[in-house]
Amino acid sequence: MPSNHRSHAILLAPATVMITLFMLVPIALAGYLSFTDWDGLTPNPQGVGWANYSRLLHDADVGHAAVVTLIVTVVGTIACNAAGLGLALLLNRTSRLTAVLRAVVFYPYVIGPIIIGFLWSAILGANGAIAHLLGNAGHSPLPFLSDPAWAVGSIVAVVVWSQFGVNVVLYLAGLQTVPASLHEAAHIDGAGRWQTFRSVTWPLLAPSVTVNLVLVLVGLLRVYEIVLALTGGGPAGRTNTFAFLILSESFRSNHLGYGAAQAITLMVVIAALALGLTALRRRAEDAVSS
Repeated sequence: MPSNHRSHAILLAPATVMITLFMLVPIALAGYLSFTDWDGLTPNPQGVGWANYSRLLHDADVGHAAVVTLIVTVVGTIACNAAGLGLALLLNRTSRLTAVLRAVVFYPYVIGPIIIGFLWSAILGANGAIAHLLGNAGHSPLPFLSDPAWAVGSIVAVVVWSQFGVNVVLYLAGLQTVPASLHEAAHIDGAGRWQTFRSVTWPLLAPSVTVNLVLVLVGLLRVYEIVLALTGGGPAGRTNTFAFLILSESFRSNHLGYGAAQAITLMVVIAALALGLTALRRRAEDAVSS
């Protein structure tokens, strides 16, 4: 082996070992378990073929969790990107105030999701801060976490609050790459702010939009910790997301085989949506560059 190839192999070895041990091996193990009826305790899992995947198609709990996940993902992705881009445009200037505001906006993203869930549970819960304020004002508390529709809306709001900070940072980075000369030329040509944004800024933000959409989409499809701390899947399982249902099925009900089938299904869906969205966004980027 040539010395340069040997050096490359040595440099890549640690990453290759880590990826193999902590990604490929668990995926392969989950794939194997998804064809079994293993409860996590018996030493020899019993093979059941495609029964777990067939069960997925007729499981009402899976269908409801998929709907909740879809709502959280679609609404959350749109809201995170809209809020992130809007604030990035407002903070796209250099001053001490904007520097502080950038840090404040980004801060929720670095807090652990489980901490965020408990924090907002203390605010939105039946005995939380808002309920006490409304009670002191003579009003009945709002069912933020006790009514299914309100609870799903609360989850979406908390997820957006915790996630959009990174979108602000990424959009700010994208805005820094837009040449000021193009804005000046548009201004000289008589273009207003909206026309300048639509014709100059937005097309050049195409790579940033792609990264933000894929990042948020993948993250929201895997929402678990906030649901666990905020509602625990309640009331009556009406706020179960797909990821929460997988963990519940696997470790609360000891149906690891069925949980593995759910996990593999979610992984395939995430990969397909991420690749499809990336391909669509690449076309937009190519159209701008051409």
